[in-house]
Amino acid sequence: MPTTPGQAVNPAAPFPPTSPPARRRTGLLARWYRWWSARLPRTDTLQLTQRNVFILPTGAGWMLALTLLVLLVASINFQLNLGYLLTFLLTGSAAASLYLCHATLRGLSLRLLVPEPQFLGAGAVLQVQLHNAARATRYGIGVAVRGSHQSREWVWCDVPGQGSATVQVAFAPARRGLQGAPLLKLETRYPLGTFRSWALWRPAAQVLVYPRPETPAPPLPPPEPHSSGPGQARARGLGEFDGVRAYQRGDPLKLVVWKKAAKSLATGSNDLVSRDTQQSQRQQLWLDFAATGLPAPEDRLSRLTAWVLQADRLGQDYGLRLPGREIAPDHGPAHRRRCLEALALC
Repeated sequence: MPTTPGQAVNPAAPFPPTSPPARRRTGLLARWYRWWSARLPRTDTLQLTQRNVFILPTGAGWMLALTLLVLLVASINFQLNLGYLLTFLLTGSAAASLYLCHATLRGLSLRLLVPEPQFLGAGAVLQVQLHNAARATRYGIGVAVRGSHQSREWVWCDVPGQGSATVQVAFAPARRGLQGAPLLKLETRYPLGTFRSWALWRPAAQVLVYPRPETPAPPLPPPEPHSSGPGQARARGLGEFDGVRAYQRGDPLKLVVWKKAAKSLATGSNDLVSRDTQQSQRQQLWLDFAATGLPAPEDRLSRLTAWVLQADRLGQDYGLRLPGREIAPDHGPAHRRRCLEALALC
């Protein structure tokens, strides 16, 4: 392999990671993986049977087989009765572990709970419920995401007899929007670790991923004037409050929203708000896609997401304008969820 002056050569590595043979092997494995995944039906519930549970020896299992072969040859050559006894005893233990390892997964019922929406950049969580109808406890069952770099982050649990266990598996979504849940893998090496039994599961559930909020969050845009209707004029005449704003030094204590203040002080955020008796009746806050001041569409959605979270934390009424869609000003958890869903699916 030609090298340039000053370039270090590793004699233990005949090909670099990006060599053509390595790329060909990776491509073949990727194509085989896609073909295998496409054969699995999408379902949120799965019953593990002999048809979908597989088993193979581990590295320790192959070493045990080689050791048993050596013991058998030595016992035959030297006519060692104790050698025969040890060889057949270990062989019987390995055969029993083969059955127990496969039976640990066989008969389990799996169910995927409805996944909660997550923000891009944060780990999305899948809750998997494992139900055991047998009387015996099933030990050492691992669940992980298959086909990504998170596949090595296993979550291990024991499922009690005639009971259930719930595990949480995390994965990092690559994009925003509505996307399918990743392929899951279950595995166990109980009881001796000489065999590995596994099963693949392709859930049908979809995960809604919100855009990544911009950090640090920029200030909210200035409110826009709006025309007041008869209902708003009557509310002003009765002295009612239509909105809130960030707390300013010198505000009367009677204007402080004490319910939100108690929640803020309990969480340590100190985001106090006061009732706005004049400005909120003449103006309303609109979060406009075209008024973000950013060129890239994804950056605009990221800023709008940060504004939605900030306006919701302050308890303000806010509306959302997106290309082809407009959400009227409102407040509350339902309005926040509706705006975030619109941003995720934009």
